[in-house]
Amino acid sequence: MRVLKFLIPIVFIGVPIAEIATFIQVGDVIGLWPTLLTIVLTAVIGTAILRRQGLATLATAQSTLNEGQLPLESVVHAVFLLIAGVLLLTPGFLTDGVGFALLVPPVRLWLAHWLFEKIRNSKSVHVEGFSNGRSSSSPFDGTRDDGPIIDGEIIDGEIIEETPPPKRDAGSGSPWQR
Repeated sequence: MRVLKFLIPIVFIGVPIAEIATFIQVGDVIGLWPTLLTIVLTAVIGTAILRRQGLATLATAQSTLNEGQLPLESVVHAVFLLIAGVLLLTPGFLTDGVGFALLVPPVRLWLAHWLFEKIRNSKSVHVEGFSNGRSSSSPFDGTRDDGPIIDGEIIDGEIIEETPPPKRDAGSGSPWQR
């Protein structure tokens, strides 16, 4: 929460001031019209790359869902692609630089892992990852624990057929496992 207190003024005041200073510096070197053309060109190129990667991410997510798995990695890519799109459409050299960096998949995954570790190590948030009986250092490694499967059919609110879950140790203390 302390970081958010300083992040908002930096984003809404600091970034525009830095972009204006960069515009002035670049404009002095290459001139007004080449500077404006460069800004528009980076937005067009970035949007084209973003569209292609977004469609590929959507296809990967659909494929993962068809395999019966959670498309967590695809969701992470999609979130960072959305941020990249906003940054690329915002006029400026600094925002374009960050936006283009987010178009690189390893950069997105590294940033997701870094953010996850920051959140996990935070004292105000509790995070559990998925695992298949193995130790999982991150929810982005593609593993998960499906837990017990309860097969049944409900028609008009009445249970017609049910396969009970396997018995668990009653000493776990969880009211959901009694």
